Amino acid sequence: MLNVLFALVLTAAAQQGTAPPKPDLATIDARLGICTADFTVTDAAGAPVYAATVHVRIRYGFFSLKRMDLEVGTSPEGKARVQGLPLGGRRLVYDITKDTRKTTAEQDLATNCHAMYTVALK
Repeated sequence: MLNVLFALVLTAAAQQGTAPPKPDLATIDARLGICTADFTVTDAAGAPVYAATVHVRIRYGFFSLKRMDLEVGTSPEGKARVQGLPLGGRRLVYDITKDTRKTTAEQDLATNCHAMYTVALK
């Protein structure tokens, strides 16, 4: 019993000396392939926008009959990732919104499998 208490005290002391964990990147996974889209969303002044919504509709399968809507909110740094997109799939249009502000970004998966976007909401 004393050994367990001693181990808990050491663990607590070790955790107090570590830096706080960095927030994870907000990510959603379509699980359809290897392609990704990374977003950095800013306001007109260039400051990161927290909780902006990145939405995309993916059509896939035979004659693109299957559809999947994905949505992810941005982190406090204004960052978000959509991963698991199909390689060589159709062109995707991302809608990025926050309150009444809106913008779009396009990704052609046949030519740009790992896209990075910096978008400004105005």
